[in-house]
Amino acid sequence: MKLIFAQGNPEPKYKGTRHNVGFRIINQFAKENDAKWENKPKFHAIISEITINNEKIILAKPTTFYNETGLSVRSIIDFYKLDPEVDLLVIYDDLSLPFGTIRIRKQGSDAGNNGIKSINAHINQNYTRIKVGTCNEFREKMDDATFVLSKFSDNELKQLKESIDYKVIESIDRFCNNTLETTSHKPS
Repeated sequence: MKLIFAQGNPEPKYKGTRHNVGFRIINQFAKENDAKWENKPKFHAIISEITINNEKIILAKPTTFYNETGLSVRSIIDFYKLDPEVDLLVIYDDLSLPFGTIRIRKQGSDAGNNGIKSINAHINQNYTRIKVGTCNEFREKMDDATFVLSKFSDNELKQLKESIDYKVIESIDRFCNNTLETTSHKPS
């Protein structure tokens, strides 16, 4: 069994923001796999269960705010008795990476990301993560909170739709098939 966990904020006003790129990608992955979402308050998440290559895959979007997502991850892992080191994949935005960069790591510190800080505090640093770079030329003109809660530009949305979303989805597929390698893809 695997858990694909997307970072994001649950309220509709955050849809389309940089902080919710994880939700955007997991929604696309769920759609491609005919997944049906169900609210599970005991997990502090909306989840879906699908099967890929005879293995159960749990998709999860926390109903907590971004900075408290460790609570959701911990409750799902404990309930299903998962091993985060091999069974957990977290997808999230990274404001320090150039827009469109996709970085895959098997472990690591939070690097200032409060959602990852929360997860690390609840389970440790040893789990796979896909970081999606969201930094652009406006990054230096605003504080972190304002930047991560800002919307993508039309050009960025086009790039997300045309390539970035699918590159991340391919990585999710590889994780589900136990063939995901650590790497970094620069935007083209």
